[in-house]
Amino acid sequence: MTVDWALHNAEIISSGKEGLCGVVGVSGAKLADTGKGMVFDLAHDSFVYPALINTHDHMRGNYLPRVGPKPGLFYLNWLPWDNDLKLSQTFIERSKLSPEDIYYLSAYKNLFSGVTTVNDHFPQAFNKAILPHLPLRAIEDYGLAHEASSYDLKWGDGIEIEHDRAVKHNWPFITHLAEGFDEESMSAIETLEQLKVLDDHCLFIHCIGFSDADILKVAKAGASVSWCPASNMFMFNVTCKIRKFLDAGINVTLGTDSTHTGSINLFAEMQYARTLYQDLYGEQLPARTVFEMVTLNAARAFRMQDRLGTLDEGKIADILVLKATRDDPYENLVDAAMADIQLLTIAGKPVYGEMRFLALLGDSLPEDYTAITVAQRPMFIKGDPVSLYKEARRKIGFKKILDFLPFDLDGEENYV
Repeated sequence: MTVDWALHNAEIISSGKEGLCGVVGVSGAKLADTGKGMVFDLAHDSFVYPALINTHDHMRGNYLPRVGPKPGLFYLNWLPWDNDLKLSQTFIERSKLSPEDIYYLSAYKNLFSGVTTVNDHFPQAFNKAILPHLPLRAIEDYGLAHEASSYDLKWGDGIEIEHDRAVKHNWPFITHLAEGFDEESMSAIETLEQLKVLDDHCLFIHCIGFSDADILKVAKAGASVSWCPASNMFMFNVTCKIRKFLDAGINVTLGTDSTHTGSINLFAEMQYARTLYQDLYGEQLPARTVFEMVTLNAARAFRMQDRLGTLDEGKIADILVLKATRDDPYENLVDAAMADIQLLTIAGKPVYGEMRFLALLGDSLPEDYTAITVAQRPMFIKGDPVSLYKEARRKIGFKKILDFLPFDLDGEENYV
């Protein structure tokens, strides 16, 4: 069903349209310059943003609590963390759920923080049977490696082959890089230079071991970086030289990593990023900079800026409507909580929203949607996360709390 509709009296927040008051139009799956069909009056009480993009998640790893180093200690690289994970109670519990269970829970982790596009950093052989069926857009076209070291997990067909494939198809080439301080982590950029794969197709994750020279090389190459500050600090007690990255003009994005080490969702990651920046540098990371990290910068990193990242006519109609709790729209976004989402659409179709937007789905709730309650508001959502959560609890054997799910369950609510 193709529906033309519009949001009127909308406070539009998008690169090139900041602070405009007017109309956000949708025709089918695309954004339109004028509103036709059904009209929803936002009455200047909401801000309208491009839906958010999470550039780094491991969707098989979204389970709680986090697993990290012993008190007072931190890791040298990712490998000892992986060993600790496999021995943890978190991993034992997680193993009682199917991969499909975890992937769907991960999809809702992202949706409930305004994310409609995410990268699941695993080889396509691991996830290709699941990603197309999730209630959000998990990108399927990318080249990847685990990282550039002798002890990485050898994902994909090798760095050079995966990078060449990405260049051929105009995909991103995505890899962890310099996630640690051992000799190989610290020489990761040199490794990629020797392989002749350092260019603007690259999306590097973490980069905490970069030297100043590495930063300049990445900037010159036009590569992007996915900053995951919460995971970095939890595992290593340090993050990348983020101010130098920004000063160098690197296209910096924001990723959550999995909840095994990172924030519970992208809202929490944005807030942590600003707090950490203030602690590190004694100055604020501008809210508008964070907004760009999770919208247009992220679309560029995925090489999808012609389709996503702004609310421009002709782009895919991925829209996030948030309650206006702050006067400044950028502060409103970076301070947002799960309870503030009013509407979230993917390609013009609502996947989550208040009941006032239900008419976009027809005369009644479609069979593949369910009604839930969030912050005492009746809401609809694609799929059935309530039954999913209940089934997960049954398999785990007790009333597990997953903080990235905000809806009522047995009279309880989660709020973050």
